[in-house]
Amino acid sequence: MEPRQLDTTNPEHIRYQHGAIEITILGGIRLEGLDRMRVTLKIQVEHLSLRHSLDLYNDNQVEKLVRKVADKLEIGTSVITAALNELTDLLEQYRLSEIERTASNQNERKILTEAEIKSAQNYLSAPNLMERTKEDIGKAGVIGEENNRLLMYLIFTSRKRETPLHIVSLGSSGIGKTHLQEKVGALIPAEDKIEITTLSENAFYYFGKRQLQNKLILIEDLDGAEDVLYPLRELQSKRRISKTVVHKNSKGETRTVHLTVEGPVSVAGCTTKESLYEDNANRSFLIYIDESREQDEKVMHYQRKLSAGKIDTSEQQQIVKQFQNMQRILQAVQIRNPYAELLKIPDDVFKPRRTNAHYLAFIELVTFYHQYQREKQYDHETGEEYIQTTAEDIAEANKLLKEILLRKSDQLTGACRSYFEKLKAWLQAENKTTFSNREARQALRINASNQKRYMGELIANYHIRVVDGQKAKGYQYEITSFEEYEKLKRGIETVLDEILSRIEQRSNGPVVVHSKNGPLKKKKTSTLA
Repeated sequence: MEPRQLDTTNPEHIRYQHGAIEITILGGIRLEGLDRMRVTLKIQVEHLSLRHSLDLYNDNQVEKLVRKVADKLEIGTSVITAALNELTDLLEQYRLSEIERTASNQNERKILTEAEIKSAQNYLSAPNLMERTKEDIGKAGVIGEENNRLLMYLIFTSRKRETPLHIVSLGSSGIGKTHLQEKVGALIPAEDKIEITTLSENAFYYFGKRQLQNKLILIEDLDGAEDVLYPLRELQSKRRISKTVVHKNSKGETRTVHLTVEGPVSVAGCTTKESLYEDNANRSFLIYIDESREQDEKVMHYQRKLSAGKIDTSEQQQIVKQFQNMQRILQAVQIRNPYAELLKIPDDVFKPRRTNAHYLAFIELVTFYHQYQREKQYDHETGEEYIQTTAEDIAEANKLLKEILLRKSDQLTGACRSYFEKLKAWLQAENKTTFSNREARQALRINASNQKRYMGELIANYHIRVVDGQKAKGYQYEITSFEEYEKLKRGIETVLDEILSRIEQRSNGPVVVHSKNGPLKKKKTSTLA
């Protein structure tokens, strides 16, 4: 007797024949969740049929279905039991083969031609790499967000390292968070990233053991992914997650299955709710989307040109392919920073231990991206190969991280800070010292619920105080200091400048980062006799 097979021509309409019994799996089967086999069956014998949803691993549900089929379709219980047992075994085999096939497809890497390799090497070897990268990301279709787009691209690149970095984009609804993440994510090869719209609570546990290693995980909306935040944090911190589940096979035997998924991974996500994800945010770089009028004009100007057919989309695609090929030739290499002991983060930064680790890791990441411009060195004792961080790498990192460190030092959330700075500018332009909520709301065009939240935060942090009025008629407020943010900013810049000054003394000359002309280099200095 020939072994029976599934007809999987249509994965959403799988068919199985057992003698006179024809069984159709409507909607197919889910590949995740190996501890269950939820299916919707259509069981047909000649002109009689029955439809039923159940978990084939649940003995009680299977027994009820057997009795129901035997009663309604007039078939012996032993026959339908044998058919369901064989169907379950075949579905298990099919699911495992599909999981392996999917994992194989995801890990299949493009083989570059010699010309593609040479082009990617030339790009990464040429002078002024950081500035060229920033400009070309713009040419690939990312409008504005100059620092954010370069920072995000570098953090996405960190997935190739042993300790990747993570990033969360913050901003109000419809401002372009997801667009920025998608556009920069397009520069990463498809085999190196996993894009997720929605996730179930246990989804991460059912990936293959090494399916996520050195992958970039892009989550479109963190606001809809609350259930997976815990395993996500574990992947970020411990670089592996594990879970023990109880599994019933087709014979009803219970056994314990230990699921382990290994990282490391780089995680990126978007949210409008800054304070809701504090634990995840502490593990990530936070960027705030530019909500200025100038950025609005840049985006709308691009939209108009695209609609008029004046944007060369083929050139954009060529740039995207070039970036993907550059990512493919970047190799894992150890980084050593000879200036690490001279580095210091500002005292105002909250949670300094984690921020300091991020700061050092980001400097190493800049070095990693410049690996085709660094001479390989070898440890005399171990023979281990490595490249060294340069003073210019630190200068480039400091330039990108000033805004990040400033945000991590600010008592206010990003949205509240934005409101506060607009409020200051409006009062100074109007030459006013006091204001009411209604006046500010009308002038800044902000809704009442957001303003109430911001005002509560500002009062709690003593940035604003009540000077007149009463609850029934409304209060008059004044700002306690117009200079507090500038002082904080100058303090952070001073610390970073002092770091470079100490490094200059060790490297025998001031570090000069040329933004547009020529390679990064140290300026020669002369001494008067």
